[in-house]
Amino acid sequence: MFWGLNKAVTQRLQAGALVAGFALNAFALGLGLSTSLVPVSHSLAACTDVAAPGVNWRRCYFDGQDLRGLNLEGAKLRDVTFQRANVSETNFAEADIYRGKFISAEVVQADFRDARLQSADFTRANLNGSDFSNADLRGARFVDAILTNADLTGAEVGDAIFRDADLSGATWIDGQRVCSPGSIGACR
Repeated sequence: MFWGLNKAVTQRLQAGALVAGFALNAFALGLGLSTSLVPVSHSLAACTDVAAPGVNWRRCYFDGQDLRGLNLEGAKLRDVTFQRANVSETNFAEADIYRGKFISAEVVQADFRDARLQSADFTRANLNGSDFSNADLRGARFVDAILTNADLTGAEVGDAIFRDADLSGATWIDGQRVCSPGSIGACR
């Protein structure tokens, strides 16, 4: 037990009562003195922890799962895989996704603005309408990916591989050029 608190309060503290990335302090859990929120440290979350802005996941496998519409803004995702998963309309803005795998995933209209996606693998992923503006895509793989109508304005694409990727209608890194229909492997 924590500090001699009653058993019910202790159980709620041990259960990790979390609300959108914040922990309710002991007062909000039953002592009645306050309802303030205390920031939670996202040092290293378990793969089963709730998806939330700023979550820190390492070596987690979400293969084949339906994770549409999550808010993972500012998350730290190291060696996390979303192979054959559906993460469409998910907010990855400002996330740090090192060596993330989105192989054959549905990533339609996802938000990757200002994200760091170094060495990420989007092979055969459907990225139609996704926003990669100002993202760091150095070393990322987009082999056979669908990037139609994606926004790559300001993205860093050094050493990124776009082999056989469909860039039709995508806005290129200069923010001016829209890739013509049939732009496969390069923006034309």
